[in-house]
Amino acid sequence: MAQPAAIPASPGAIHRLKLYYEKHEGRLAPLFFVGGFVFDMLMVARVDSWLAIGQQALYLAVVTAVLAQLFLEAGGPPPALEGMPALRRAYQRYRTAIMSFLLGTLLNLYTIFFFKSSSLLVSFSFLLVLVSLLLVNQFNRFKWLGLSFKFALLGLCALSFCVNVVPIFFGQVGVFVFLASVGIGCLPMIGLAAWIGSRAPERLAQLRNQILVPFGLVLLAFLTGYFFRVIPPVPISIPFIGVYHAVERTGDIYRLSHERPQWRFWQHGDQQFRAQPDDKLYVYFRVFSPTRFSDQVQVRWFWKAARGWELQDSIPIKIVGGRAEGFRGYGVKSHWQPGAWKVQVETEDEREIGRVYFDLELAPEAPRSFEVDVQ
Repeated sequence: MAQPAAIPASPGAIHRLKLYYEKHEGRLAPLFFVGGFVFDMLMVARVDSWLAIGQQALYLAVVTAVLAQLFLEAGGPPPALEGMPALRRAYQRYRTAIMSFLLGTLLNLYTIFFFKSSSLLVSFSFLLVLVSLLLVNQFNRFKWLGLSFKFALLGLCALSFCVNVVPIFFGQVGVFVFLASVGIGCLPMIGLAAWIGSRAPERLAQLRNQILVPFGLVLLAFLTGYFFRVIPPVPISIPFIGVYHAVERTGDIYRLSHERPQWRFWQHGDQQFRAQPDDKLYVYFRVFSPTRFSDQVQVRWFWKAARGWELQDSIPIKIVGGRAEGFRGYGVKSHWQPGAWKVQVETEDEREIGRVYFDLELAPEAPRSFEVDVQ
């Protein structure tokens, strides 16, 4: 009597996950990319943290090594996984996902730094463009962009890393420091291209098209964005700015007086400013800058006239870095008029770090009761 055929055992959960990943690797890459964003949102540290700087350098080195390997393997037979040691086999299978995760983490980190260093949403829009390009890259008709686009992302991360880190060593920001940062950021990509060119001289045309041209375009866009004031003045940022009736300093304590009702919890100070004739306007702010930083900012007061914002005053203030909550300072204005106002804190070359809007109206002289916030 014939024995019934054995029913094959269903694969385990881990094995099924491996099969699913291998089948849908291209579609899963954006998820790992976004996963890097979410991960770094939770784990982001100070821009001058040596641990964070070392982490970024490690991530850039890993992404560079993976991309260089993919470039050299392109056009050849896929590596045979059979007989490989388990660790190397796992690397071959998951290196694309690892690279996507690390790129997502780096881009998220730099987007956070750029966003903190400006009151505009430029960096957020920039992030959306990058994510959209990565998603588009997964469609088959755009597969030819694969390595070129990833090398462009690598170049963007390398430039962003240097633009954030190099000013920490200079202790200031400015055009010269930015250009020095960009020059240093070019060195790894130029070195990588030279190493690949010496290793595979027959692929110089591919090297130019997939590495040098994409990086050159990113470099051009980076420089253009800076000189058109699109790129914020990292690594300095303003975590807090508000308008008040008085700012009093006692030792290491600042007392901020305001009339803001409690339900306007999202505002800082009196953004609906009721001024009596002898009042002064105070704008208090905290500027975060790395340790050993020493620079100067401008507190610029604007009043909205019929033809637009008009500069009323500009006050220079020296800042010193290192304090975790940011360097504390304030500007005072005695001569004012009713209407819409804004105050911008800018670098010496007029790159905006933060701003606050407020509406000023005349109030009759009468006793007032101020709330006091302590900073």
